[in-house]
Amino acid sequence: MNPVFARRYELLDPIADGAMGSVWIVRDQQDGQVKAAKVLRHSDAASLLRFMREQSTRIHHPHVVTPLSWSGEDDSVLFTMPLVRGGSVATLIGDWGPLPESWVVAVLEQTLSALEAVHDARVVHRDVKPANLLLEPTGPRRPHVRLTDFGIAVPVDQPRMTLSSTTLGTPGYMAPEQLRGAAPDPRQDLYAVGAVGLEMLLGHPPPFEPGELPDSPLGALLLAATAPDPDRRPPSASAFLHDLRALRAAQADWDPGDVEVLDQFAGPAHRDVVGPVPAPTTVLQVGEATVAKRPSVLAVGVLAGTGLALLVLSAVLLLG
Repeated sequence: MNPVFARRYELLDPIADGAMGSVWIVRDQQDGQVKAAKVLRHSDAASLLRFMREQSTRIHHPHVVTPLSWSGEDDSVLFTMPLVRGGSVATLIGDWGPLPESWVVAVLEQTLSALEAVHDARVVHRDVKPANLLLEPTGPRRPHVRLTDFGIAVPVDQPRMTLSSTTLGTPGYMAPEQLRGAAPDPRQDLYAVGAVGLEMLLGHPPPFEPGELPDSPLGALLLAATAPDPDRRPPSASAFLHDLRALRAAQADWDPGDVEVLDQFAGPAHRDVVGPVPAPTTVLQVGEATVAKRPSVLAVGVLAGTGLALLVLSAVLLLG
């Protein structure tokens, strides 16, 4: 890949690689800022449309990673987002094992606050899991969570990009009805939040054995969230959040134990790229959530190049 994508984004260091694309640390030569970027390789039309839907889902909230900009070059497309330096909740569990209840409540409160905004915008995330909950490097202080990866999120009032029998998500965090191909429902995201909370408490991913589930008010709340019947789960992110805040009010003052959220890019491999550790990010609440309009799909194809244009055109024809 060209070290400068679309004559603007300098590809500095790969972070992750997958079947459809990769994630990089990049430097935006237009403003000089270091950012994270997702790059989609030449793929099928439906994957391209999911990618474009992800970059166009701009929910402005302090606990949501909002895409910043996008560019196309030949048969690839890239969009940037803020570089969140503390790893993810999956990293936290991998480093520290089972987490204290205070950490679990803090992470889930912020995740549900993000989902309030997402659901108010009539979007279902469909892939809430520890790896998609990024963390600012706050050390032993209260964590700052950022929900990311809207690649398979779906607006509830727009056409789905898969057949009804196709399931998208991550096994273990998908509600039973989601596995059966049911229509997207915000309560599916709440099931995933409950599974994330149980994983944080127990220190390992699903499935969970009945005998190891915690016998506590928090455990009971998480079990209700992961009920097979969606009608037995909290009815909304707001209701779930209200119950969690009531639990926090009954807890003692913040006690981090031995747990810290460390800067994952502070080592010698990244120091020259991303610089010294900044102060923890402070983000102000931004009123009601807003979602930007999706860009014209055909305009995206023309700007991104002939290969992408053909993919987008075929997707438009496929979706009618």
